[in-house]
Amino acid sequence: MDPDLSRLDSYLAERGADGYLVDADSGLSDQFYLSGFDAPDPFITLYDGETHLLFPRSLEFGRAKRESRADTVQRYVDFDHAQHVEEHGPEAAVSHVLADFLRSYDVHRVAVPPRFPLKTADALRARGIEVTADSDGVVTEIRATKTDEEVEHVRAAQRANEAAMAAAESLLRSASAREDGTLEEGGEVLTSERVKTEIEVTLLRHGCSLDETIVACGSDAADPHDRGSGPLSADEAIIVDIFPRDKATKYHADMTRTFVKGEPSESIAEWYDLTERAMGAAYDVLEAGVTGEAVHDAVCDVYEDAGLPTLRSDERTETGFIHSTGHGVGLDVHELPRISPDGGELEPGHVVTVEPGLYDPEIGGVRIEDLVVVTEDGYENLTDYEKRLVV
Repeated sequence: MDPDLSRLDSYLAERGADGYLVDADSGLSDQFYLSGFDAPDPFITLYDGETHLLFPRSLEFGRAKRESRADTVQRYVDFDHAQHVEEHGPEAAVSHVLADFLRSYDVHRVAVPPRFPLKTADALRARGIEVTADSDGVVTEIRATKTDEEVEHVRAAQRANEAAMAAAESLLRSASAREDGTLEEGGEVLTSERVKTEIEVTLLRHGCSLDETIVACGSDAADPHDRGSGPLSADEAIIVDIFPRDKATKYHADMTRTFVKGEPSESIAEWYDLTERAMGAAYDVLEAGVTGEAVHDAVCDVYEDAGLPTLRSDERTETGFIHSTGHGVGLDVHELPRISPDGGELEPGHVVTVEPGLYDPEIGGVRIEDLVVVTEDGYENLTDYEKRLVV
């Protein structure tokens, strides 16, 4: 994938910077996006209209030349690292190498991401390189608009996500209630941990990984980010929220369903129907040119018209609709754009979640989440998984 970096070119020109510099491993999504290279240890990426990589050692050198989309790949040794160590010591030598690297491309003023190593910045300034912080996070903003190839990466991760959700739902469907109301399956108590294991194993079989997922039952489900633990219960809402990352492409997916094994309470059933209506209201307005704020407002309107609190109607509420409607998904599971009170204009290629929900510790929680891509004429739902409360 070759990203469109024309916006980064404009950013550098507007600020009089010669290049954009990143010092991080590929766990920083902006680093992976700019370099096109996956490495566990920090390395340098310089963008000056072309992409240049610099590595401390030869360990990743050959692979970077083969796999990255960089125009040049170099090592410290290419900039007299040993001599700098002899003259300045091993710690100061790094800054001399980096300064020489930048000057070799006639770069004397760099913009850097909002979170950039202070040690590197101070050392470069000491070598006469001007360093300015990119407070806008321009690369993160560029990443928000996905290419067709990126959308396909997300779609593939979502297919794996659906297989994992099906595995979780299957466990719940085959479970039965004990006398104390807890669920059992295969002669054993069905716990949140067991369902999570089934989800994670299924994802691994589909080339995806996930460090954490949410399988939260009853009062646990009333906290949107409670991971859930312990035995699952019949007749109570169970929120299953899965957000895997494809191990090959590094792109995420995200989906939530709420299930009840048995008979949902009247409140949970009403909440579920209301949340489906709120999701439909979001889809009614979601299109290019509309703001994330407008989509969020459509969801709030549904809940507030039903007499339920939202953070829009009461910023101190701890029950009701207590989070934003959605967020971008890509190399990060939470990235731009925002479907929230401060959400800006949506553009074709934005991949976002739509995830209304309601929460109250005395009742439980309900959340439904799909993943969609904004298109020129509306949106495409990348989620192909039925919505049903009772299993």
